[in-house]
Amino acid sequence: MLWKLTFLDGPFYVLQKLCFPYFWRDLLFLQKVVRYGAKLEVFKLTSSVRTVLDRFLQQVQRIPDKPFVIYDGNVHTYRDIDRRSNRLANVFLEKANLRKGDCVALLMNNEPDFLCVWFGLAKVGCSVAFLNTNIKSKSLLHCFNSCGAKTLIVGSDLVEELDGILNSLLPDNIQVWAMRSWTKHTEVHSLLDKLESLELFFRWPLIQSKACYLLFCKCSVPNITLCGYFPTGLPKAAVITHLQSLKAAAGFWAFGATEDDVMYVTLPLYHSAASLIGVGGTIELGATLVLKKKFSASQFWNDCRKHDVTIFQYIGELCRYLCNQTKTELDKFHKVRMGVGNGLHQDVWQEFQSRFGKIKMCEVYGSTEGNLCFMNHIGKIGSVGRSNFFYRLLFKYDLVKYDIVKDEPVKDQYGFCRRVDKGEMGLLLSKVSAISPFFGYAGSKELTEKKLMRNVFVKGDAYFNTGDLMAEDHEGFIFFRDRVGDTFRWKGENVATTEVTEILGLVDFIQEVNVYGVQVPGHEGRGGMASIIVRPGFIFDGKKLFEHVVRDLPGYARPLFIRLQEVMETTSTFKQQKFHLVQSGFNPSKVSDPLYVLDYKQKSYIPLTDTIYQSISAGEHKL
Repeated sequence: MLWKLTFLDGPFYVLQKLCFPYFWRDLLFLQKVVRYGAKLEVFKLTSSVRTVLDRFLQQVQRIPDKPFVIYDGNVHTYRDIDRRSNRLANVFLEKANLRKGDCVALLMNNEPDFLCVWFGLAKVGCSVAFLNTNIKSKSLLHCFNSCGAKTLIVGSDLVEELDGILNSLLPDNIQVWAMRSWTKHTEVHSLLDKLESLELFFRWPLIQSKACYLLFCKCSVPNITLCGYFPTGLPKAAVITHLQSLKAAAGFWAFGATEDDVMYVTLPLYHSAASLIGVGGTIELGATLVLKKKFSASQFWNDCRKHDVTIFQYIGELCRYLCNQTKTELDKFHKVRMGVGNGLHQDVWQEFQSRFGKIKMCEVYGSTEGNLCFMNHIGKIGSVGRSNFFYRLLFKYDLVKYDIVKDEPVKDQYGFCRRVDKGEMGLLLSKVSAISPFFGYAGSKELTEKKLMRNVFVKGDAYFNTGDLMAEDHEGFIFFRDRVGDTFRWKGENVATTEVTEILGLVDFIQEVNVYGVQVPGHEGRGGMASIIVRPGFIFDGKKLFEHVVRDLPGYARPLFIRLQEVMETTSTFKQQKFHLVQSGFNPSKVSDPLYVLDYKQKSYIPLTDTIYQSISAGEHKL
């Protein structure tokens, strides 16, 4: 033993610390994750299906009276949520005539019934399509066509969102059900001919014996998927298998969370981060979840203190909003020890920890439909994840050279992609394999194929194209640099230039439009901007354009700035050029073309002056 201690304190230990400072931490973390992954693979190989619902039912048996969800001052135990979902499952079977294999669309805000409906449908054997509550009528109709859902369940507070499209749903035999608030009895409305004449369609007893059959027989149906909808182009239904759901549910556990932790989730449940990592992770541990209908910067820390929150979920913008709040003496008086999320910029990260205490921030990188995940378990400020020798043995990914001006990967003389050097920015690609499969999008082979790059390094290989420009330093830390192509992020949401372009193109005075994202001082992501050519014989009408975008686009997708051009720059293959437009930004002193800014007070796009630009840069002008 004395020799071992001397050895560890000797040259070998010093060399390891100098050359491989994260060796043991990497090894132990990866060992933990691989052990969990191996367990899931055994379930798959033995056809022993395990789901998030199965794990929930185990927790119901183990800790039935433990608080599971705290919402709006009300505490719901694991048993409460289970019983409520049983009743709803009976309703879906008896009244809605749903059956195993049916796909059901769910349009609800954050509330306990979101989970009850989700679990109730899973007990029946239905797959669930989580719909983004910001989507408009055209996108909503597209969602049904994508996943083949014939039933829509909508929260009572979102019924008005169906105004104008209900008549379009009924001819396609889509039945629409509206939830009501949680009371002693389950109350669900069937939306019949008119929204104005809603009738209570039925009431169902507290629990029925048939629910027990559902509990133990219907909950483990193979090949159930969750379809998450994301506003990139018209919404795409990303297929999420039970195996993926369970992997996501291990996120909190992997970072060191326990069943004694209290999670705080303010992100929308239709996002996989909140539903799979947040809810799923809470269930995996048997912990408690404090659920908020909507994020509130002013109430955040009061909620954390009130409910003894120890872990919260974030996106980068959320932390910036918290830092922008007025400082108080209570800033460091809380029990929060960890934050799990993505998109946290280095400057905000440092300010957040300096102001609110040494909270461990655990960055996770990955897209809902993607086949690759990075986790910054070390806590390196600014890094989205960590890679190492062990990780590369299991998960094959590469950073390849990318021509930003041409908007395409750089190829060698043989037509293959070229890898970047350490520290150099490149396009992140993840190899599709048995270990890292890509399940694609429901109902669209074309969209699935579009996300793949083939013959990348050798003939016949296939890689998932993340669309992200990344860099990996010499220590193996991964850093996000930028998005490429036709998508950018604003206010925590993906904005698709293709969808915005299509909507703007419907305005009568617009001949051609090019949509892109620009950096806005003091804000995460990129704000939307559109370069427009006005149709001959027409003039630019700021009020008409304002009315159009407010009616047909969600708030985060509305262009903040408009640039009028006479000629649209294109590449040699006639593809619209975005690079120079992005670089030019929206500074009127540097852009000679007429510029306009979205103004909600005047309900119009108004001329962007130097004064307005300065107020935007100083954070005084609300966007």
